[in-house]
Amino acid sequence: MDLFDGLPTVTIFFILFVAFVLYSTLKTVPQGYHWTIERFGRYTRTLTPGLNFVIPFVDRVGRKINMMEQVLDIPSQEVISKDNANVSIDAVCFVQVIDARSAAYEVNHLEQAIVNLVMTNIRTVLGSMELDEMLSQRDSINGRLLSIVDEATNPWGVKVTRIEIRDVRPPRELSEAMNAQMKAERNKRAEILEAEGVRQAQILRAEGEKQSRILRAEGEKQEAILQAEARERAAEAEAKATQMVSEAITNGDTKAINYFIAQKYTEALKDIGGANNSKVVLMPLEAGNLIGSVAGIAELLKGDKK
Repeated sequence: MDLFDGLPTVTIFFILFVAFVLYSTLKTVPQGYHWTIERFGRYTRTLTPGLNFVIPFVDRVGRKINMMEQVLDIPSQEVISKDNANVSIDAVCFVQVIDARSAAYEVNHLEQAIVNLVMTNIRTVLGSMELDEMLSQRDSINGRLLSIVDEATNPWGVKVTRIEIRDVRPPRELSEAMNAQMKAERNKRAEILEAEGVRQAQILRAEGEKQSRILRAEGEKQEAILQAEARERAAEAEAKATQMVSEAITNGDTKAINYFIAQKYTEALKDIGGANNSKVVLMPLEAGNLIGSVAGIAELLKGDKK
């Protein structure tokens, strides 16, 4: 009866022992992690994600290393530039462990070591540059920091993928001076553009006036040519009419003489009547008087001919 009473207890202990052994033998590593295995305190191998077997009571898990890319926030720090400007700078660093053994056993406090290394190199790199270079050469600064820090962390089994300068903050007085300088530069560019616009407008206006004067001169020239041609034709017509009258006088044609004199007389009366200062015009009221005057002049000419 005592034997049977002890069997359940032994069985229970046996079951518990087997469960403990199985738990110590089977290790499940989550995705994105590597576990190091130590045997009597010495590194032996690395467990990868999935189900793994170890020797119970002999092997134990040493370090659980995160193999995913991590972002480290680099605290803000004061840096004195080459031209003695006190600047506040902070950054971010992207790292990824590529060798779990080195990351676990080559350096203590891996993240803290990387942060301190980045801060030291930021002071070294940016301290050798002037403030204008710090503000304008971000890509060059990031590249230099990346190459230096990545080379320094290679023995730790870490790959530094990116280092980005997040902010460069000069002192308030210096920021105000820089803002005033930029404002003056913008005003200068605006004045230059305005002066250039005025100059261009004056040039275009002068070109337009030049073209207008040329066209006006061309028009006046053409008008003068046409007026000269008209006067020439009028003179030719007058000369021809005078010649015809002379020939008529020579031939004794009184009708032509009377017509010529009457035409000139009529034109003279027209000019007198059209004058601005003419208020009263005395002229024959009957057409017979005009014909009589013409006939009288013809008689005089006839007498001269005799």
